[in-house]
Amino acid sequence: MNKEEICAWLERYRQGEASLEESADALSRLPYEDIGFAQIDHHREMRQGFPEVIYAEGKTKEQTRAIFLRLLAESKKSVMATRISSEMAAYVREKAPEAVYDEAARILYVRRETENVDETRRVLVLTAGTSDIPVAREAALTAELMGNAVDACFDVGVAGIHRLFAHEEEIRRANVIIVVAGMEGALASVVGGMTARPVIAVPTSVGYGAGFHGLSALLAMLNSCAAGVAVMNIDNGYGAGVLASKINKMR
Repeated sequence: MNKEEICAWLERYRQGEASLEESADALSRLPYEDIGFAQIDHHREMRQGFPEVIYAEGKTKEQTRAIFLRLLAESKKSVMATRISSEMAAYVREKAPEAVYDEAARILYVRRETENVDETRRVLVLTAGTSDIPVAREAALTAELMGNAVDACFDVGVAGIHRLFAHEEEIRRANVIIVVAGMEGALASVVGGMTARPVIAVPTSVGYGAGFHGLSALLAMLNSCAAGVAVMNIDNGYGAGVLASKINKMR
């Protein structure tokens, strides 16, 4: 429930179109809704501009579906479940057939129209390699669903840096840049040195043994010689998409 809906309920009560009991019941769900195994934060949309997002990994398919359906019923904005398997997504879609599953991003979502998407303020997602695309898709789709114009360039890592330079126009046009890289994570430093725009680096668990499942890339990004590079947790494309959206919408 957002501010406009609260005002609408109060106006309906004032005009006698809704009873005190009906209004109290609607407003009682504002802080959160207790469904036993979860306390759904319906107030988050008002506080942060976007509904609570479900992290499906570790939940049962029944729990995920129940939370998804309640968010779908209460929110007017897009609804998302991240890190969700194809099997679990199919189970949720039995009751929410309008939901779409992005297998690469592992996100199940219902997209609702976003007002005032500023096409001139764009989020650019870059990956070092093709193996980084799943994390990049999670970041890109998250930013899109949160109402941003998003571009993507894949497989432009430093092993063939001419591929990155071929996308200088997209880099100059972007308002926020997300760089997704595994191995040694060097792409974030290179991009950070090419632009004055905010750069959000996402280390991935892509790489051989000494990469320590993304730890090498994480440490390299944290020690970037390019100033002003923000670093997310390993494989956290969702977090990068959220941060990019917040930065992109600042005025």
